[in-house]
Amino acid sequence: MVDVVITNVKSECHSEEILQFLKNKYPTLKINFDLEDFNKPYPCGHSILRIEGDLINTNTIVQELKSKGIECDLLEDKICK
Repeated sequence: MVDVVITNVKSECHSEEILQFLKNKYPTLKINFDLEDFNKPYPCGHSILRIEGDLINTNTIVQELKSKGIECDLLEDKICK
């Protein structure tokens, strides 16, 4: 299972802090950041946090990030016709 979360994390230094926090708390998950272009305000300008694993409680992770002052939301799957 893979979940994708958009965030307002802009710097590599901040992303490394968040990754370390999440990897310590969820050692069985594979987690990484893609820092994106921030020419527009969040949510249009955002970074991508990918979370991969067998059992992911994305809502808990999003709430933990928000408690640290990070704007973030689960990127929902949408099928376009």
